[in-house]
Amino acid sequence: MRIELVSSENHGLLVDLLCELHHYYHPGSSLPPELMRTHLLHHLLAADSPLRLGMALKEGGRAVGFVAVSLTYSLVEAAPASRRQCQLKELYVRSAERSRGVGRQLMRWVAQYALDKGCCRLDWPVNAANRRGIAFYEGLGAQLVADRLSYRLSGGRLKACAEATNW
Repeated sequence: MRIELVSSENHGLLVDLLCELHHYYHPGSSLPPELMRTHLLHHLLAADSPLRLGMALKEGGRAVGFVAVSLTYSLVEAAPASRRQCQLKELYVRSAERSRGVGRQLMRWVAQYALDKGCCRLDWPVNAANRRGIAFYEGLGAQLVADRLSYRLSGGRLKACAEATNW
């Protein structure tokens, strides 16, 4: 297995896997591959996209997993050794390939990518109900950041916040 950055030249290998990811988050829903291909090319791989995608390829060039990461700088840490950070946005392994080392190889790749880019840490969210994922991450040596919560504004609440004038 090899892991490589996704580019406009090899992006087609990832389209079906992204469609599977969509179905994972939205059971019973499907997304036309051409719509995903357009999204991948014009948004995820666009020059101004903060994301970098890495994909795991088996012999024969079949994509079996991928990661999406972005690099950021701390707003409070100015010292060179602690200011650059890496955020893992997504790690996904094809359902038929789980528990075969693909996720470990992808995380190893992300960790090396972060170190190569001068990052002092790697952070990511995980769904609290994803017990298998939590066990996987803890098996890598990751520690739960217990004092952090995640919040979201979407739909009408996002619009209401943007239009609020009575604060």
